[in-house]
Amino acid sequence: MDKNSKKKEIRKEILKHRRSLTEEEIRSGSHAIAEKILSMEVYQKAETVYLYIDCKGEASVREIYEAALRDDKRIAAPRVHGEDMTFYYIHSMEEDLEPGYFAIPEPKTSLPEATDETALLLVPGVGFDPECHRLGYGKGFYDRYLSAHPKHPTIALALDFQIKEEIPSDTFDVLPDLVVTPTKVYRHC
Repeated sequence: MDKNSKKKEIRKEILKHRRSLTEEEIRSGSHAIAEKILSMEVYQKAETVYLYIDCKGEASVREIYEAALRDDKRIAAPRVHGEDMTFYYIHSMEEDLEPGYFAIPEPKTSLPEATDETALLLVPGVGFDPECHRLGYGKGFYDRYLSAHPKHPTIALALDFQIKEEIPSDTFDVLPDLVVTPTKVYRHC
């Protein structure tokens, strides 16, 4: 089986599992992930947190968002423009977002563009392996963004079932520094 077929197979398997999760399973796994991230020095030192807006059973960033608000950190979320992604500062998930790419909530274009090149960036993904290889949704938005903005410390959030023995990789893939699950932290060396 070639690399792209293997990626499609893994993506299909993980997304099927994700659709079977209860809200409580997502909430409790996301809480365990948030506790780990919020205790990390990289979060505590960050002045700005770039986060994704979770949907469709992804590990939730809501608890990290709420903590960042309490901790008086700036918060930004991504908006897709064609093949690229730009982050915009947000103050409220309820008021500053609107349906965007594939109906995923995105910041309104009237908001200021985020410019903090060293902000902590939380990365979504479909699957990961112990070496932090990431399987996204196949559009390359995060790989392109991180290639153009390499100074961000990056943490991917994943529920334990999203960790596979091996994720096929390409030379253009940008690996997150850490992958945090409810039970483990994987580091990219």
